[in-house]
Amino acid sequence: MKIIVAPGAFKHSLTARAAAEAIASGLTKSELGAELIILPIADGGNGTLDAFLADGGERQSVPVVDPLDRPIIAPVGFLSDGLTAVVEMALASGLELLRPEELNPLIATTYGTGLLLKAALDTGAKRIIVGMGGSATVDAGAGALQALGVHLLDANGQLIPFGGGGLSALASINTTNLDPRWHDVELIIASDVTNPAVGPDGAAAVFGPQKGARPEQIPLLDAGISHFCEVIKTQIGVDIAHREGTGAAGALSAGLLAFLGGRIASGVDLLLDFNGFNSHLATADLVITGEGQMDSQTISGKGPIGVARRAREHGVPTIALVGSLNTTDQLLHEAGMQAVLPIMTRPMPLADALRDASTLLESAALRLAYVLQITKRN
Repeated sequence: MKIIVAPGAFKHSLTARAAAEAIASGLTKSELGAELIILPIADGGNGTLDAFLADGGERQSVPVVDPLDRPIIAPVGFLSDGLTAVVEMALASGLELLRPEELNPLIATTYGTGLLLKAALDTGAKRIIVGMGGSATVDAGAGALQALGVHLLDANGQLIPFGGGGLSALASINTTNLDPRWHDVELIIASDVTNPAVGPDGAAAVFGPQKGARPEQIPLLDAGISHFCEVIKTQIGVDIAHREGTGAAGALSAGLLAFLGGRIASGVDLLLDFNGFNSHLATADLVITGEGQMDSQTISGKGPIGVARRAREHGVPTIALVGSLNTTDQLLHEAGMQAVLPIMTRPMPLADALRDASTLLESAALRLAYVLQITKRN
């Protein structure tokens, strides 16, 4: 039996690599005797950099700032081809960098992500993959653009404030200091979000609450992004407000596309192509994936479903091990999952579940392997 172990990260507890190792440990302890192929996954959100570097490449530590403009160190990844850099925006501008009481998309900035992009450019990268997801920001990439030399000015010729709350002050744009080397770089925005930048399905309305936006702040944030996009359309000649996928990472993708060009691509498909997932499927009997919570967002195209759909195309079943399940088994089955198995063994506080996630996941994999042994004998 050949099993591909391809989980995503279990948010706030396990990286995709750690999750894969826990599953592999449980399978091995069962003495199932299967060949295991370890392929940690990500869909552009948390864990994207780790997943791309799972089998090689290197990291470079870069001084950046967090969403509240405080100095931190974050990595840029460089693949072994010598041409491609990977930037995970959440490592500089992500939710997990802030305490719950610090969340405030009116002032949170993507400036740190811009510094990561600049570091990637300065190393001579010709292709830059930017992983979206897990952001604490709704600034349409304004902060990142400011870090790259774009002057976003108010009516008095002063730089607009950081955060989504500053977008409404934008009056003019000066790109004189934007590095011309961007013309020679292929920018790939890795995301499985199809939402536009503005509107009822836009960045503020759909994703603002998880970044700390209160109900009364959502219209302000949406209006700010809308104004930002309108000024870009008028002065730069690029219409991005309603383009599919521009709502990713608080509309960071909108700002990057407008000024740096590039394209949006499915994050999980990029990674699966990169790690040769299809070639492993050709001889696989089973795929085991997983994530912290499987819900409606998973079904819309997150990493585990991307894995399951590819596996189904090759006639290989997929089983998911998950921290919690918040959608119906039927919908997941229709989306490509053969089965979804929660790893919890008893009711417990969330803090305990996060702390013990590795042990719970390993034990769930062990139980699954015992069931597979029955199938194998038959």
